[in-house]
Amino acid sequence: MAVCRLFWAEEGGLPADDRGLAYGDGLFETIRMVGQKGVLLSRHLERMVRDAGRLGINVSHRELATVCVQASQRFSERFTGEGWILKLTLTRGAGGRGYRPQSGMVPNLLVSASPLPPAPDASGVVVDFSRVPLTVNPLLAGIKSLNRLEQVMAAAEIGQSLFEVIMSDSEGTLVEGTRTNLLLRKNDIWVTPPVACLAVAGVLRQWLLERLRQRGEAVTERSLTVEDVLGPECQGLFLLNSVLGVVPVRTIAGHDLPVDSGLATICNPLETLE
Repeated sequence: MAVCRLFWAEEGGLPADDRGLAYGDGLFETIRMVGQKGVLLSRHLERMVRDAGRLGINVSHRELATVCVQASQRFSERFTGEGWILKLTLTRGAGGRGYRPQSGMVPNLLVSASPLPPAPDASGVVVDFSRVPLTVNPLLAGIKSLNRLEQVMAAAEIGQSLFEVIMSDSEGTLVEGTRTNLLLRKNDIWVTPPVACLAVAGVLRQWLLERLRQRGEAVTERSLTVEDVLGPECQGLFLLNSVLGVVPVRTIAGHDLPVDSGLATICNPLETLE
């Protein structure tokens, strides 16, 4: 028997007293679909189940997988081209007033579909550093929760000439983009911030790190600084997003970076369709 109450976005939104709407009490997944298959689909669902458990929201992998099948049958023929986007929004449920959740709440699951965004320039994109600091609560590190106001404010800085802005913590350490994780190539070593520092631990990030290590590549997880990116030892900066793939950065804050297309041959997200 289903645990969640299922809502289709095209048939109406969540109830007005939903805790996701009132307090951001929930989380979401955005999945690139091609026909009726999804990029890294199992990893998306595993992350939602795991992180929902961290928030005390009960949902099963089997239930989410069943909903994805229903959604793919419902939406896939509406989109042509290279794919579409399936979004799952899970909240603690509806009812009550105040921050303290009631016991025995039934989660709500909102399902929506949208067109695939345009592909980024394969020759590299232009980015800048954000002026909005990103604070990561250790209890929520890595969770793709509905609390994304810092990213919303930073995304407002993205003009037509920019693809993304890179956010830093209060000490100036680079954390991630508004919608992307970071991967730097320096001294023939792949470097990325550790999960404990991230607002969102992307599924593509984890899959790619595993793939690089399997190939015998040197990978380290540590803090990134502006000097790492702008210094002469930088061999390339990449933005990771399971919808957009691996995106090389050509220019950051007016500084040109080396662009190496080799990572694209190692990482083709369409190989992970399931």
